[in-house]
Formats: sequence, C-alpha cells, structure tokens
Amino acid sequence: MAVTDGLIPRNAAHGARTPRVGDPGEEIKPLNPEECAAFLRATRGERLEALYVLALHCGLREGELLTLRWEDADLDSNKSALHVRRPLTRGENGRGFVIGSSTKSGKRRRVRLTRRAVAVLKDHRKRQLEERMRLAGLWQDRDLILPNETGSIFNPSNLRNRSFTHIKECSGCGRICVSTTSGTPAHVLPDMQDSAANAMEAALGGGV
Repeated sequence: MAVTDGLIPRNAAHGARTPRVGDPGEEIKPLNPEECAAFLRATRGERLEALYVLALHCGLREGELLTLRWEDADLDSNKSALHVRRPLTRGENGRGFVIGSSTKSGKRRRVRLTRRAVAVLKDHRKRQLEERMRLAGLWQDRDLILPNETGSIFNPSNLRNRSFTHIKECSGCGRICVSTTSGTPAHVLPDMQDSAANAMEAALGGGV
C-alpha cells in the first residue's frame, strides 16, 4: 500500500528471505516411559546423574539446568521445588558462557520436585562437597548445582561430548537429543504443580 500511495519507492520486503518451514516428518517424538527408564538407569553412578533426573522428571532445559544454584533449591519442605531464575548466555564476543541476571520473561519459575529428584539432589550435594574437598585450591565456588569439574559453568558442548553421548549409547535410546525440550518450557500453573510431579513420579517410577 505504501508503494501504491507513493510513500516509498519500493517494497523492501521483496528481498527478504522467508524462514524455512521444518519438515513435518522431522517432528520430535517424546520418549516413552520405558525409554526414559532405560536412559535413567544408564545415568546411575554418573557424576551428572542429577542433571538427567531433573531433565526428565522436571522438564528442565539444558540452559536452565546449568545455571541452577543451591540457593534455588528447596529440598527440605513438604513441597520441595526448584526456582528457575537465570538464563545461560554467550559471553562477550561469543566466547564462553555466562549466567544471565534473569530469565527471558524477567520472572522466576517454580518447579515442583519429585521424590526421586529430591533424593538424587541430596546425594549429589554430598558428592559435590567431597569433590570440593579433594580439589581444594582449584574449586571455583559459584554455588552451582551442576558445574564442571572445577565448580565453574559447564560448557554445553563439553556436556554433550563428555557425558551425554556416552550415556545415550549405553541406554540404547539413540533418538534422544539434548534439545528435545528446548522449545517447550515446562510452564505449569501453581495449582497443577503437585499433580504434575505426581504424574511424573507415576510414569517414571520413584525408584527409577
């Protein structure tokens, strides 16, 4: 209309490249309970077992998991939960990763924990304290729940290459990928948190 009315000489949108439409056949299919159980069994005893339990039991995404701090975890109340507050972003000039000050919406998200997730996190905290003692002088205390081997931010690429690929192969779940839930945040209304946690507990099994 602006071109027709003589307000602009040409339509700049004519040169724009439209986004590619994804192939419907490539739609991600969620893992079934049996596949989830197989994957979680493969994580038993792994340093990052807690990360995978939280990913599957609570629907947390990679960036949310790697920025969690112990101050975000309530493990001792009747309604144990995690508070998701910060995004994982690229550092200056695209180098490395840093923890942002808030989530995209500027609001924190409260995620109810299953009994299995609480138990795994408590075991993980105990192992992490032992790890810190062994690495005295090298450990960077950033209060992260799921840091790398020296307490700093875990590089997502290193996470996939050093841990995820190995566990995926051991579990036999070849089609699972870290980005499975990256486009579908687990937003749940407050009054649905308990039922959601209970449903996940029932589907995956408290002892998985």
